[in-house]
Amino acid sequence: MSTLSRRRAALAGVVAAVVALGTAEPVAVLTGPRSAPLVAVGGLVVDGVPEPLKQFAIDVFGAYDKIALLVGTALLLAAFGALLGLAAARRLVVGLAGIAAFTMLGVAAALTRAGADAFDALPSLVGGGLGALTLWAFVAGPLRPGRGVAAQPTPPPAVAALAREGETSGGWEPVRHDDDAESRRRFLRGAGLLTGAATVAGLGGHWLAGRRGVSAAREAVTLPAPATPAPQVPAGADLSLPRLAPYVTPNREFYRIDTALVVPQVDPATWRLRIHGRVRNPIELSFDDLLARPMVERYVTLACVSNEVGGDLIGNARWLGVPIKELLDEAGPVDGADQVVGRAVDGWTCGTPTSVLRDGRDALLAVGMNGEPLPIQHGFPVRMVVPGLYGYVSACKWLTELELTSFADFDAYWVPRGWSAQGPVKTQSRIDTPRPRSRPAAGTVTVAGVAWAQHRGIARVEVRVDGGAWQEATLAPAVSADTWVQWSWRWDATPGEHTLEVRATDTTGETQTEQRAPVAPDGATGWHTVRVTVA
Repeated sequence: MSTLSRRRAALAGVVAAVVALGTAEPVAVLTGPRSAPLVAVGGLVVDGVPEPLKQFAIDVFGAYDKIALLVGTALLLAAFGALLGLAAARRLVVGLAGIAAFTMLGVAAALTRAGADAFDALPSLVGGGLGALTLWAFVAGPLRPGRGVAAQPTPPPAVAALAREGETSGGWEPVRHDDDAESRRRFLRGAGLLTGAATVAGLGGHWLAGRRGVSAAREAVTLPAPATPAPQVPAGADLSLPRLAPYVTPNREFYRIDTALVVPQVDPATWRLRIHGRVRNPIELSFDDLLARPMVERYVTLACVSNEVGGDLIGNARWLGVPIKELLDEAGPVDGADQVVGRAVDGWTCGTPTSVLRDGRDALLAVGMNGEPLPIQHGFPVRMVVPGLYGYVSACKWLTELELTSFADFDAYWVPRGWSAQGPVKTQSRIDTPRPRSRPAAGTVTVAGVAWAQHRGIARVEVRVDGGAWQEATLAPAVSADTWVQWSWRWDATPGEHTLEVRATDTTGETQTEQRAPVAPDGATGWHTVRVTVA
């Protein structure tokens, strides 16, 4: 195979992969976006990738980790297609077998996701079939290089003998039909047209899937007035300093970390919540049933266990919902039911201690966020909000089930992957201003940030410079112990390089440890440190 023909073979394989992925998207409009092979296979990657790689993706890409995963998966599939094209150029059946294997992988990935049915196999089957047809067309069919080139006259015997001698000795090589300029142009035209058509089909399918979402249903929801409104935010709770996180995080800026590659679209008209398992009185509620119950409104700060020291995977919002305790009391957990498993529509699970959900804290089945229905990406129509626990053990979005069981009998999603079964939030603090590597002017510099110890509250924040004595910062007021608090300290900054450190003490008297620990298995520890150069 010449260098040029190898390039064509690889390109044929890439085009076949693009056709397979692109044509599957419109089919997934009918069967659901989670059945598209790129998303289904990506979901397998999310579930099976080693935890260090997952954490690396979160650290590097943050809230864009899913986009990075989908793009990376698409690039890997394109590379796989190129290899199949090279294999098919030597033996077509090998390339077709590779596409069949990928098709079966997509089918298996789609059918093993929670809530799948037989129709979820269709996108992978249709895409795989058209991808195989494309590869055949380029390797052995009408788009194969050399097809359509005018037949050359048979050379005289003497010339043919010289040609054979040249091929054997390596001295020269006769001109091949597949290097003909017209053949090459036809090949490239076909590749371009098929790639363009598949791309348009893929983007169109993605757009149509979005049009079939539940945005209109969400906009039609009218939230009831809370029977117990949230306390007013005290004057001065928000210091309104540049680069300091606001006391209340806007919905559009609230962090999002979950395993859903496509945001689940849950219709509130058909949504149901089952409370079952080890209970005396199983309960099933519709969305209207939930809205008809007395609503509680509370400010609660949520934090992700993947939040590094000084990280921004944390936010504070005003949530509206039904107390989980009331629902559990109605269901009547039996002895030994020490875990409540929240299950999302896509099958993701979290395990929350039953005792925490019944100890009187404002654990909610939330339907509203900052005065509007839950954003779709944050769990519409219903999610869990539990003060004092990391999200991986409490903050189930797109909730459909609460199952009473025990920690001895069931491990939720993250536990077999190396995370602790129970995740109370650790006392932490962060410097927001000045920023690392900034160059503030000499003189009085306001050092400020946030600190949190949800459901315990912050009693004191201290700052020190260059390892000197700790200086107590001024705490801004807060709504409750369930939210973070802003703090500030006035620093008489002198020229040169300086290191700022912060630590917080909660209301139990526990001061956050200096000892650095990674986020796994139950949350990062250590003092946030910022280095600046005072001009």
